[in-house]
Amino acid sequence: MPRMGRIVLPNYPHHVVQRGHNRQVVFAAEQDYQRYISDLRELKDVFGVKVYAYCLMTNHVHLLLAPGEAIAGLGQLMKALAARATRYRNRLEGRTGTLWESRYKSSVVESDAYLLACCRYIELNPVRARMVAEAVDYPWSSHRMRVTEQANSDWLDIDPCFTALGHTAERRRTRYIEFMRQAVPSSEIELIRAALQRGQLTGSARFVDEIERIQGKRVELRGQGRPKRQPQK
Repeated sequence: MPRMGRIVLPNYPHHVVQRGHNRQVVFAAEQDYQRYISDLRELKDVFGVKVYAYCLMTNHVHLLLAPGEAIAGLGQLMKALAARATRYRNRLEGRTGTLWESRYKSSVVESDAYLLACCRYIELNPVRARMVAEAVDYPWSSHRMRVTEQANSDWLDIDPCFTALGHTAERRRTRYIEFMRQAVPSSEIELIRAALQRGQLTGSARFVDEIERIQGKRVELRGQGRPKRQPQK
Protein backbone atom coordinates (compact mmCIF):
# COMPACT_ATOMS: atom_id res chain seq x y z
CA MET A 1 0.00 0.00 0.00
CA PRO A 2 1.49 3.40 -0.94
CA ARG A 3 2.33 5.74 1.89
CA MET A 4 -0.27 8.43 2.47
CA GLY A 5 0.89 11.93 1.63
CA ARG A 6 1.33 14.21 4.62
CA ILE A 7 -1.48 16.72 5.15
CA VAL A 8 -0.27 20.10 6.42
CA LEU A 9 -2.66 23.04 6.67
CA PRO A 10 -2.01 26.67 7.62
CA ASN A 11 -3.18 27.77 11.07
CA TYR A 12 -4.43 24.29 12.05
CA PRO A 13 -2.93 22.39 14.99
CA HIS A 14 -0.88 19.29 14.08
CA HIS A 15 -0.02 16.48 16.47
CA VAL A 16 3.57 15.52 15.61
CA VAL A 17 5.73 12.64 16.86
CA GLN A 18 9.37 12.01 16.00
CA ARG A 19 11.16 8.91 17.28
CA GLY A 20 14.77 7.97 17.66
CA HIS A 21 16.24 5.80 14.92
CA ASN A 22 15.38 2.17 15.75
CA ARG A 23 13.80 3.63 18.92
CA GLN A 24 17.21 4.46 20.33
CA VAL A 25 17.57 6.85 23.25
CA VAL A 26 17.73 10.49 22.17
CA PHE A 27 17.62 12.13 25.61
CA ALA A 28 20.17 10.54 27.93
CA ALA A 29 20.86 13.41 30.34
CA GLU A 30 19.20 16.53 31.68
CA GLN A 31 21.14 18.80 29.35
CA ASP A 32 19.80 16.86 26.35
CA TYR A 33 16.24 17.78 27.26
CA GLN A 34 17.18 21.36 28.11
CA ARG A 35 18.94 21.85 24.78
CA TYR A 36 15.99 20.53 22.75
CA ILE A 37 13.51 22.77 24.59
CA SER A 38 15.82 25.75 24.11
CA ASP A 39 16.04 24.99 20.39
CA LEU A 40 12.25 24.61 20.18
CA ARG A 41 11.76 27.95 21.90
CA GLU A 42 14.14 29.67 19.48
CA LEU A 43 13.17 27.98 16.22
CA LYS A 44 9.39 28.25 16.58
CA ASP A 45 9.68 31.97 15.92
CA VAL A 46 12.22 31.52 13.13
CA PHE A 47 9.80 29.33 11.17
CA GLY A 48 6.55 30.96 12.28
CA VAL A 49 5.12 27.94 14.11
CA LYS A 50 3.04 28.01 17.31
CA VAL A 51 3.75 25.47 20.04
CA TYR A 52 0.65 24.49 22.05
CA ALA A 53 2.05 21.44 23.87
CA TYR A 54 5.14 19.24 24.03
CA CYS A 55 6.50 16.23 25.85
CA LEU A 56 10.03 14.87 25.53
CA MET A 57 10.25 11.17 26.30
CA THR A 58 13.45 9.12 26.41
CA ASN A 59 13.34 8.02 22.77
CA HIS A 60 10.73 10.25 21.14
CA VAL A 61 9.02 13.63 21.24
CA HIS A 62 5.36 14.66 21.07
CA LEU A 63 4.56 18.17 19.83
CA LEU A 64 1.33 20.03 19.15
CA LEU A 65 2.23 22.61 16.51
CA ALA A 66 0.37 25.09 14.32
CA PRO A 67 2.15 26.50 11.26
CA GLY A 68 1.19 29.94 9.99
CA GLU A 69 0.31 30.74 6.40
CA ALA A 70 3.67 29.34 5.27
CA ILE A 71 2.99 25.65 5.85
CA ALA A 72 6.58 24.76 4.95
CA GLY A 73 7.54 26.11 8.36
CA LEU A 74 6.33 22.94 10.08
CA GLY A 75 8.67 20.65 8.15
CA GLN A 76 11.50 23.17 8.39
CA LEU A 77 11.11 23.34 12.16
CA MET A 78 11.16 19.55 12.55
CA LYS A 79 14.18 19.25 10.25
CA ALA A 80 16.10 21.95 12.14
CA LEU A 81 15.28 20.46 15.55
CA ALA A 82 16.40 17.00 14.44
CA ALA A 83 19.58 18.33 12.86
CA ARG A 84 20.62 20.29 15.94
CA ALA A 85 19.99 17.35 18.27
CA THR A 86 21.91 15.01 15.96
CA ARG A 87 24.93 17.30 15.69
CA TYR A 88 24.97 17.77 19.46
CA ARG A 89 24.80 14.04 20.20
CA ASN A 90 27.39 13.16 17.56
CA ARG A 91 29.85 15.71 18.94
CA LEU A 92 29.20 14.55 22.49
CA GLU A 93 29.72 10.87 21.72
CA GLY A 94 32.29 11.20 18.94
CA ARG A 95 30.03 9.40 16.51
CA THR A 96 28.42 9.88 13.12
CA GLY A 97 25.09 8.88 11.68
CA THR A 98 21.44 9.62 12.24
CA LEU A 99 19.69 10.04 15.58
CA TRP A 100 16.07 10.16 14.40
CA GLU A 101 13.75 8.26 12.12
CA SER A 102 13.78 9.87 8.69
CA ARG A 103 10.05 10.65 8.65
CA TYR A 104 8.11 12.11 11.54
CA LYS A 105 4.41 11.32 11.98
CA SER A 106 1.75 14.02 12.01
CA SER A 107 -2.03 14.42 12.18
CA VAL A 108 -4.11 17.55 11.65
CA VAL A 109 -6.28 18.11 14.73
CA GLU A 110 -9.87 19.38 14.89
CA SER A 111 -9.61 22.33 17.26
CA ASP A 112 -13.07 22.46 18.82
CA ALA A 113 -13.40 18.78 19.72
CA TYR A 114 -9.86 17.48 19.98
CA LEU A 115 -7.33 20.20 20.76
CA LEU A 116 -7.54 19.91 24.56
CA ALA A 117 -7.78 16.12 24.26
CA CYS A 118 -4.50 16.07 22.30
CA CYS A 119 -2.85 18.36 24.86
CA ARG A 120 -3.93 15.95 27.57
CA TYR A 121 -2.77 12.92 25.59
CA ILE A 122 0.66 14.51 25.09
CA GLU A 123 1.15 15.69 28.66
CA LEU A 124 -0.02 12.40 30.17
CA ASN A 125 2.60 10.37 28.29
CA PRO A 126 4.94 10.12 31.32
CA VAL A 127 2.01 9.09 33.53
CA ARG A 128 0.92 6.34 31.14
CA ALA A 129 4.55 5.18 31.02
CA ARG A 130 4.56 5.13 34.85
CA MET A 131 7.51 7.47 35.01
CA VAL A 132 5.63 9.85 37.34
CA ALA A 133 2.38 9.76 39.30
CA GLU A 134 1.14 13.18 38.13
CA ALA A 135 1.80 15.11 34.93
CA VAL A 136 3.03 18.09 36.94
CA ASP A 137 5.86 15.94 38.34
CA TYR A 138 7.45 15.54 34.91
CA PRO A 139 9.86 18.39 34.07
CA TRP A 140 10.13 17.85 30.30
CA SER A 141 6.62 18.62 29.13
CA SER A 142 4.49 21.73 28.72
CA HIS A 143 2.22 20.80 31.64
CA ARG A 144 4.09 22.67 34.36
CA MET A 145 4.20 25.78 32.19
CA ARG A 146 0.47 25.55 31.58
CA VAL A 147 -0.68 25.09 35.18
CA THR A 148 1.92 27.05 37.18
CA GLU A 149 3.29 30.56 37.03
CA GLN A 150 6.73 29.67 35.74
CA ALA A 151 8.83 32.65 34.74
CA ASN A 152 9.89 31.01 31.47
CA SER A 153 6.38 30.09 30.31
CA ASP A 154 5.93 33.16 28.13
CA TRP A 155 7.08 31.37 24.98
CA LEU A 156 4.41 28.62 25.07
CA ASP A 157 1.50 29.60 22.83
CA ILE A 158 -1.96 29.47 24.37
CA ASP A 159 -4.46 27.60 22.23
CA PRO A 160 -7.99 29.05 21.90
CA CYS A 161 -9.65 26.10 23.65
CA PHE A 162 -7.47 26.62 26.72
CA THR A 163 -8.27 30.35 26.68
CA ALA A 164 -11.99 29.52 26.59
CA LEU A 165 -11.76 27.61 29.89
CA GLY A 166 -12.05 30.80 31.92
CA HIS A 167 -11.81 34.57 32.06
CA THR A 168 -8.71 34.58 34.27
CA ALA A 169 -5.42 32.72 34.16
CA GLU A 170 -6.13 31.12 37.54
CA ARG A 171 -9.55 29.90 36.41
CA ARG A 172 -8.06 28.41 33.24
CA ARG A 173 -5.34 26.59 35.18
CA THR A 174 -7.88 25.19 37.65
CA ARG A 175 -10.22 23.94 34.94
CA TYR A 176 -7.38 22.36 32.98
CA ILE A 177 -6.08 20.54 36.06
CA GLU A 178 -9.60 19.17 36.60
CA PHE A 179 -9.70 18.06 32.97
CA MET A 180 -6.34 16.31 33.31
CA ARG A 181 -7.56 14.39 36.37
CA GLN A 182 -10.66 13.02 34.67
CA ALA A 183 -10.64 9.39 33.59
CA VAL A 184 -9.60 9.34 29.95
CA PRO A 185 -11.71 6.97 27.83
CA SER A 186 -9.64 4.29 26.13
CA SER A 187 -11.50 5.12 22.92
CA GLU A 188 -10.07 8.65 23.03
CA ILE A 189 -6.52 7.37 23.43
CA GLU A 190 -6.95 4.82 20.67
CA LEU A 191 -8.46 7.36 18.28
CA ILE A 192 -5.65 9.89 18.75
CA ARG A 193 -2.99 7.21 18.51
CA ALA A 194 -4.48 5.60 15.39
CA ALA A 195 -4.89 8.92 13.58
CA LEU A 196 -1.26 9.74 14.25
CA GLN A 197 0.09 6.34 13.21
CA ARG A 198 -1.86 6.38 9.95
CA GLY A 199 -1.21 10.03 9.15
CA GLN A 200 -4.95 10.69 9.15
CA LEU A 201 -7.11 13.39 10.68
CA THR A 202 -7.85 13.64 14.38
CA GLY A 203 -11.45 14.72 14.15
CA SER A 204 -15.10 14.09 13.36
CA ALA A 205 -16.78 13.29 10.05
CA ARG A 206 -17.73 16.96 9.75
CA PHE A 207 -14.09 17.91 10.16
CA VAL A 208 -13.13 15.46 7.41
CA ASP A 209 -15.65 17.13 5.10
CA GLU A 210 -14.15 20.52 5.95
CA ILE A 211 -10.61 19.37 5.15
CA GLU A 212 -11.75 17.69 1.94
CA ARG A 213 -13.18 21.02 0.77
CA ILE A 214 -9.91 22.75 1.60
CA GLN A 215 -7.76 20.07 -0.04
CA GLY A 216 -10.04 19.53 -3.00
CA LYS A 217 -9.70 15.78 -2.67
CA ARG A 218 -10.98 12.87 -0.63
CA VAL A 219 -9.39 12.31 2.78
CA GLU A 220 -9.76 8.89 4.36
CA LEU A 221 -10.66 8.62 8.04
CA ARG A 222 -10.75 5.37 9.98
CA GLY A 223 -12.33 5.26 13.42
CA GLN A 224 -14.51 8.29 13.97
CA GLY A 225 -15.61 9.56 17.30
CA ARG A 226 -15.48 12.44 19.74
CA PRO A 227 -13.63 12.69 23.03
CA LYS A 228 -15.86 12.46 26.05
CA ARG A 229 -15.98 14.55 29.21
CA GLN A 230 -14.57 17.77 27.79
CA PRO A 231 -14.44 20.49 30.44
CA GLN A 232 -17.43 22.80 30.66
CA LYS A 233 -16.66 26.28 29.39
